[in-house]
Amino acid sequence: MHVISLSAFDLGLAAFLLILLAATSLRIGLGLEKRMLISGVRMTVQLLLIGLVLKVLFASSSLWLVLTMATIMLLVAGYEVWARQKRKLSGARGYLISTGSMLISSFTVTFLALTIMVGVDPWYTPQYAIPLLGMLLGNTMNGVALASDRLTTEIYNHRAMVEQRLLLGQNWQEASGDIRRDCMRTGMIPIINSMAAAGVVSLPGMMTGQILGGSSPLDAVKYQILIMFLIAAGTGFGVLTAIWLISRQLFDDRQRLVLDNLTDVQE
Repeated sequence: MHVISLSAFDLGLAAFLLILLAATSLRIGLGLEKRMLISGVRMTVQLLLIGLVLKVLFASSSLWLVLTMATIMLLVAGYEVWARQKRKLSGARGYLISTGSMLISSFTVTFLALTIMVGVDPWYTPQYAIPLLGMLLGNTMNGVALASDRLTTEIYNHRAMVEQRLLLGQNWQEASGDIRRDCMRTGMIPIINSMAAAGVVSLPGMMTGQILGGSSPLDAVKYQILIMFLIAAGTGFGVLTAIWLISRQLFDDRQRLVLDNLTDVQE
């Protein structure tokens, strides 16, 4: 099956729809028009640049180029998670925790998928490694960002309750347990909803792309099932790791709540 190429006119027409939405936002006072347009321009530039980079990467199949690309993706994802939080851990700790939680989860799951499940040889083949890691990092990033932001916000907003529990003799795990569990649910609900709706409400992106590229629908389905399971595992373990590490920074060794570690905290 021949893949239909898109012209500049096709992309421009799609962009016009976004401009129309931005104009509507301005008209009714949503205040989102600037962010919409900037995000649209940013996305276009980023995707065009990554297309050129991937063209070179796919042609070389160099392990070091793949690892360099993967590292850049991880560092940018870690920054995005850190930047989205209203109340952040001060210094570099918040960024390191965000990046580390995705390194532990997404990179481990991606490596297992490439070496055992997909079994591509060599395992770092960029046509498989980069798209797979990108999907895992993107979804893990959203889950970790949602959970981390809610954790620091909820701990701060309910600090009096947490401190009362600590005064009554509970340790930090018990005093913050309900909050931490709710935050973990917040981070994992999007991927759970995506799995529940896949194939009924929506056709996921990878499956759609493979079908448009001429692959058998059944083969596309198998890959999409694999990807959804991997994303769920990566997101879940990433959220669990981030919540644990952030929580340890909010309590000291004497079981006291320490909010001095948070920046942008205002009464």
